[in-house]
Amino acid sequence: MEVAAALKACPLFKDFSDVGIQIFAAIGVSRAFPKGSALFQEGRAGESLFIIHEGSVRLSARSPAGGEVALAEVGGGEPLGELALIQKGERLCTATALTDVLAVEIRHADFQKLTTQKPQACVKLLMSVILHFSQKVRDNQGAMKSLVGKP
Repeated sequence: MEVAAALKACPLFKDFSDVGIQIFAAIGVSRAFPKGSALFQEGRAGESLFIIHEGSVRLSARSPAGGEVALAEVGGGEPLGELALIQKGERLCTATALTDVLAVEIRHADFQKLTTQKPQACVKLLMSVILHFSQKVRDNQGAMKSLVGKP
């Protein structure tokens, strides 16, 4: 898998030039996940952004009763765990490969090193992460209100 091609297909990189894509392709790592394996698990440390290149991933979380609740399914071009670039923290859900998955991983530590070498590109990506995440929040407002019991 060509890392740059996977980045180009991701909405986080839609406004990036080929040079900008190459900056992040240099720190992106190609990863393969067989069907049924976890890309990451709820409650564990989140230290990477994943961009799905091929395949499907199910996002799920544990309910208060202990059961698993399906949250979403994502496919090619979609980013997962984008907040890990901003700050390492616990994963809020589990991401499981529904099919064989090819993904690009950008590690928090590599991104942090890059911020001193290519600060403008990193700020541009961070702004894209914030815009993408805020759109996700807006798109899921109804679901969030039902979780807190507000109409």
